[in-house]
Amino acid sequence: MNKQWILRKRPEGMPDASTWSLESKPIPEPGEGEVLVQQHYISLDPAMRGWMNDAKSYIPPVELGAVMRAGSVGKVIKSNNHPKLKEGDFVSGWGGVQQYTVTDGENWYPVDPALAPLPMYIGTLGMPGMTAYFGILREGKIKEGDVVLVSGAAGAVGSIVGQIAKIKGCRVVGIAGGAAKCKYVVEELGFDAAIDYKSEDIYDALKRECPKGIDVYFDNVGGEILDAALARLRMRARVVICGAISQYNNRENVRGPKNYLSLLVNRASMKGMIVFDYAADYGKAAQEMGQWLKEGKLKSKEDIYEGIENFPETFTRLFTGEKMGKLVLKVLEE
Repeated sequence: MNKQWILRKRPEGMPDASTWSLESKPIPEPGEGEVLVQQHYISLDPAMRGWMNDAKSYIPPVELGAVMRAGSVGKVIKSNNHPKLKEGDFVSGWGGVQQYTVTDGENWYPVDPALAPLPMYIGTLGMPGMTAYFGILREGKIKEGDVVLVSGAAGAVGSIVGQIAKIKGCRVVGIAGGAAKCKYVVEELGFDAAIDYKSEDIYDALKRECPKGIDVYFDNVGGEILDAALARLRMRARVVICGAISQYNNRENVRGPKNYLSLLVNRASMKGMIVFDYAADYGKAAQEMGQWLKEGKLKSKEDIYEGIENFPETFTRLFTGEKMGKLVLKVLEE
């Protein structure tokens, strides 16, 4: 049987177990030109919260009654005359929160577990890593000597953003929640400094760590932290809007920036970025990041939990902060 989580209602505020239902259905058979993938790991990402809303976005919402959308990595266990994928191949794509999926191979990519652990292909070498790479290099346009501020610095995207900025010769300040996470980004990832938004005033901390201002702010959280960063922008600074996790479960209206006039005063820019816009260059980015990993310049951390039955409670870790690095759920039953 194929265990799968089905979206049953559109949540208001934080999703809970009643948002989905766990169902078991017969393992599907691939049609002509299709393959059956046995999924090993599911990627849990903040963007999934937005996909549950029936609202205009960069991607259609998950339909009620459909398998919850998610990135995944697994193994082809049956191929019905697929032109490229054969039994035994490992692949990564959009398999959803379930144990098996059938696909024609569109938007699925072969991966090699001999080169990197499978969870890394839905983390540093997957969508979060691609988001970090293109967000800080193409949109942030960093250059050596820039002061780069990263929120969500211990998370899947922020941790990679900061490390890439260090590789490129920037001073990097991370914002994270709690002493353990701040210690992690400085001592393990090599950030120059970290700010604990849970225990110190964010405005005072930014004055201390970025006394001359910020050249690039990579925003994963929105809200008050975005406001504080805007107040510290330098001339021609760039603000990259990647996410706003502090706002995703709001029951009231999303809080917009109060200090946006700083963009005018400093001739700065603020731009949203969606990783799918760079799909044509994923291969190039993965190759360069793979080399950084090999050289020890880039570190990857996956926080892995087990059991498809534990999806709802594991998913909430994205918003409670009870995780470090990339959140992954193992759904393969040995």
